[in-house]
Amino acid sequence: MAVNVRLSEAIVVEARHHALVQHRTVPMQIEYWSRIGKIAEENPDLPFSVIREILVADQEEATGEYQFG
Repeated sequence: MAVNVRLSEAIVVEARHHALVQHRTVPMQIEYWSRIGKIAEENPDLPFSVIREILVADQEEATGEYQFG
């Protein structure tokens, strides 16, 4: 279910820039940042490289890639 959220223009502009570079939509970029923040807050000792690996693994599982059977 989609929900409308008010964000500052500065955040949206920054998200738009990063979204273009990362080949994401603006909402997808903001969701990505949100997931990073959630993982970092729940696991303050994890370096960003590990957080990125977690996100990549979650994406691979969601798309069904690398499943053998």
